Order: sequence, then structure tokens, then C-alpha cells
Amino acid sequence: MITIKNIAARAILTGATGLFCAFFSNNLLAGIPIEQWTQTSGAQVYLVQSPGIPMVDVQIDFDAGSRRDPADKAGLAGVTASMTGKGVLAGKQTGPAGAEPALDENALSEAWADLGASFGGGASTDRMSFSLRSLTYPDLLPKAVALAARQLGEPAFPQTVWQRERETLNASIKESNTRPATLAGRAFGAAVYGQHPYGYEVTQETLARISVADMQALYSRLIVPCRAKVTLVGAVNRAQADALVKQLLARLPSSVGTPASACQALPAVADVAPLSKPVEQRIAFDSAQAHVLIGQPGFRRDDPDFFALTVGNYILGGGGFVSRLTEEVRQKRGLSYSVYSYFAPGLHAGAFTVGLQTRPDQADQAVKVSREVVAQFVAEGPTPAELQAAKDNLMGGFALRIDSNRKLLDNVANIAWNGLALDYLDTWTQRVEKITVADIRAAFARKLQPASMVTVVVGGAP
Repeated sequence: MITIKNIAARAILTGATGLFCAFFSNNLLAGIPIEQWTQTSGAQVYLVQSPGIPMVDVQIDFDAGSRRDPADKAGLAGVTASMTGKGVLAGKQTGPAGAEPALDENALSEAWADLGASFGGGASTDRMSFSLRSLTYPDLLPKAVALAARQLGEPAFPQTVWQRERETLNASIKESNTRPATLAGRAFGAAVYGQHPYGYEVTQETLARISVADMQALYSRLIVPCRAKVTLVGAVNRAQADALVKQLLARLPSSVGTPASACQALPAVADVAPLSKPVEQRIAFDSAQAHVLIGQPGFRRDDPDFFALTVGNYILGGGGFVSRLTEEVRQKRGLSYSVYSYFAPGLHAGAFTVGLQTRPDQADQAVKVSREVVAQFVAEGPTPAELQAAKDNLMGGFALRIDSNRKLLDNVANIAWNGLALDYLDTWTQRVEKITVADIRAAFARKLQPASMVTVVVGGAP
């Protein structure tokens, strides 16, 4: 039942960004205190208390992303996370209202709507994540946590729903295969990553091999408390946060009577192999624009060169209209409206990518100029003026990275997941300020090999 109070609750939740800005501006100089502890189950908890708004955001991360998918069942992590929202089993606990009934996907959705709260899961290459958002009023938060615990610990994985979802995904794959951007991304990922799971492609064939039993097996093996990293931002203190996390994880397999020391290490996943020679692919496609991707394996998120590469890439191609690539490819030669570069570091060496779209008859020139810009930047680094402008922009915009509960949660979860120092956010601008031209030149020389990159062009004649 949707009440006036819960309608108001949603309004507060959706309007929380502006309220948090006031909290943040008042506490910027004091830093962002992150409390961290480990529960007896092995779950690691990270908390930022934000008492100004009666709400809490929670993120639970597990090492269960697509890098752990079997090659012939690519997509397993993603569909497993999605299916946790399609219903819950009848509860094993009995409360004042009696036994907990099973909930199908519609009943589950309505239950969340009645609470004015939300909970859901998703998977990236490295992790499977679940997010809860709720007001902290005593008549709402306990109910939201209890429902989230059921959804997290007792998902139904209904067979009929999976059959329907698979057909929907198949239709989406068929449609995306008609787009040049899809073809370019697929070819680029396969060439950059080779046999590494980062390059696995979800196809109709891999989805056909995924069963409900596969989801249940993955879930029971990987989604266990001792592997959880839980981040909370909101109006809860440490004792409340600790109790909340225990309740959220209480229904997971191995949650009771299993000490953290019994948590077995997962098998290591080999890192991405470096490229030994350049690769070039031209794929014919009848389109007005040719899609161009150039790149190679980049670096891991815990690499000590992270800040030098972040600042350097802002200058090379991450800074929009003020970047080198934009100046040379767009402004001087008019070869593309937009050109960009970025690193995608993770637990493994995510790709460094240069991307653009151009007229098919200009693709060769655009590729040549882009390669030259990258090669020159790797060899010489930025100018002092470029470096100072990049620092000013990055440090000046830092507050916008954490100006809402959701953004702060993302950043603290990043600290938790990658094992970064708890003062990472407090020292971010200082570390950017310390970067020199020599730092950038050395870091790029270590990470990029312009003569051995992948180039994919989709569009025009073969």
C-alpha cells in the first residue's frame, strides 16, 4: 500500500543531492572520515556517517563479476544478478505476521514501492554489486533491511521468468548486431583482451547454455558473507551500521556458524597478456560514419602510476574540447566532431582506448593523425601549460565527484574494492597537484606502446 508518507519519502530520496551538497560544503575542510572494520563473518564494512539527511545508501560488493564467467557461458554473472530481483522464496522465518510468503517479481516490486525504498543487483567485469537506498525512519528502515535480506539471501530464480528474460536478451543482441558501434566494440575487445574474460562476448549461444542451476551454483559459491565488502553512507552510526550489515547478510549461505578463517580463496584469474604486435581490422559496413577504435591493454587500478596516467589522459583525450586529440583531429582538421581517450583500469589491465567517428573516406587520415598524437604524447609528455590547466580543472571539479550520497558511496566503495587508503579522498587533490611533466612522460612510456596497438575501423568499403 502506497501511503502519503512513502510518497514523501521518495521525494526526499530523489531530492537528496541538494541536501547533501550543504552537508558536504560544511564538511569539506574537515575531510571525509571513513570508518572501517571487519565482522566475525569476514565481511568488511566501510562507513561514512552523514546525519544531515534521514536516509542511508548501502552497496554490497562480491568478487563475482563476469571475469569469473565460464567462457562458454559468458553473461552468467550479469543475468544472475538481474534474476535476484525476479522474486524471493518463501521465508524460513516466522514473525508477528506469520510465515513469510513467497514473492513473485510483481509482489516484490510492489513491496519496495510501498516502502519508498529500492534494492537491486548488477554485475560488472570484476564484481557483483547490490545497492539499497532507504530512509532511516524507525518504521521504514527495519522493513527495508528485512526485505533486502530476503532478496539477497533467498532469490527464487524462477525458471519461467528466466526463459522470458533470455528471449528479451536475445532480441536485444540481434538488434545491437545491426549497429556499427557494436561490431567495432566486439572486434576491439577480442583483439585487445584475447582469451582473457574481459574480452568474453555475450551471445545467443552463451545465453542458451545458462540454466537456473548455473545461477544457483554461482550464487551459493561466490555470494557469501566472508567475501562481502559493504559500504554505507548516511544517517546511521557505527553500531547501527554493524547491525544493519549483519542483518543484510544473515540469510546468505554460510552466514551462520562459519568463521571468516574458513573462507577459501578463489582461484586467481590470469592478467591480460600484453600485445606483441600491432593488429588492424577493417570491417565493411554501409553507414554514414566510420567507427574507429585504437588501443591496447592498459593498467590495473592499484598501479602506482594511476594519478600520473589520470592527469596525463585528461590532457591527451579525456578533457573534451581542451584535449590534444580534439585539437589535432577536430579543430585543426575537421575529421571528427568528437574524439576521446580513456583508461579502464580494474582488477586486471583494462583497455586504453582512443575512439572517434568520421566519414568513411576520412578514416585513414583520422587514424593516422590519432596515432601520431598518441605517439608524440608518449614520447614527449605534456607541456607545462597543459599540465597546469589540467590540474586546475581536475582539482577545481573534485567537489562535484562527491556532491551526493550516491557519488560518495561510489567513491568509498571504490576505496573498499581496490584496497585504497582510507584517506584517499582527503589526499586526492594533493596527489594530483604533485604530478609533474616527467611523471606523466615516464608513466605513459611504461604503459603504452603506440607501435603495437589494435586499430579497428568499421564502415565504408573493406
